[in-house]
Amino acid sequence: MENVVILGSGIAGLTAAIYTGRAHLSPLVIGGPEEGGQLTLTTEVENFPGFPEGVQGPELTSITRKQAERFGARFKVGLAAKLETKGNSFTVELGSGERIEAKAVIIATGASARWLGIPSEKKYKGKGVSTCSTCDGFFYKGKKVVVVGGGDSAMEEANFLTKFAEKVVVVHRRDELRASKIMQDRFFKNPKTDIVWNKEVVEILGDEQGVIGVKLKDTVTGEVSEAGCDGVFLAIGHVPNTKFCGDVIDLDEKGYIKTDRHTNTNISGVFAAGDVQDARYRQAVTAAGSGCQAAMEAEKFLAHNH
Repeated sequence: MENVVILGSGIAGLTAAIYTGRAHLSPLVIGGPEEGGQLTLTTEVENFPGFPEGVQGPELTSITRKQAERFGARFKVGLAAKLETKGNSFTVELGSGERIEAKAVIIATGASARWLGIPSEKKYKGKGVSTCSTCDGFFYKGKKVVVVGGGDSAMEEANFLTKFAEKVVVVHRRDELRASKIMQDRFFKNPKTDIVWNKEVVEILGDEQGVIGVKLKDTVTGEVSEAGCDGVFLAIGHVPNTKFCGDVIDLDEKGYIKTDRHTNTNISGVFAAGDVQDARYRQAVTAAGSGCQAAMEAEKFLAHNH
């Protein structure tokens, strides 16, 4: 039986692994196929303390993992499918069917990109529709792309895509952006960017080769129009990865795990950290901080209960 199983290998899970490792708990970290979490899909991280020149997202997760391994953390690839309580211990069932018992569990499974929910986006997924500019931006050299969204992630995606695309047009369903001022300033100063206000994408248009445009609906007048483009990047928020929690862990109305200020869930011995329980801040540094908290709480729990 494991002392502590950490679900998720993003910055929250890795930080929890460092702290539980230093406590000689030999944590087992179970990371999904997108190992490293959302930071691996990010370019430069400018606001993580200790990196005055910034750091690439994948590099940050890589060096944090090495730090966790230094303190004895072990890593396994897998997706949590079910979490069960068993007396004073827990069983994590993976998608492969493997079952792992643990005395404590830290859930740091993060959140995944939200999709529009229209059939045509699935049809052209990988053929012009993407949720990751750093993954797919290279394929749009000299082309025109649309970014859907209005927050920091949309601004970041748009600015990054200008490294490749000839024109980047943001489509936003409101008449003002939610993005921070610094991100907006960068966007509006970029000669390759433009924005379409009060519009939402209701259909993605394409042919055998892929995306050729979008159908837009005016959120004020209801008027429908079309705009040509070679690709569509979605940056409209995230959905917490909590399906495996079932009825065991209390979730809020949006599916995020409910925790107290000490990262405790409704089940004693199960803790949550990072974006899976944080719909407000969603920053690498806050995720790391909550990973630290969850690890320290797990250590205290194990000291008193096992």
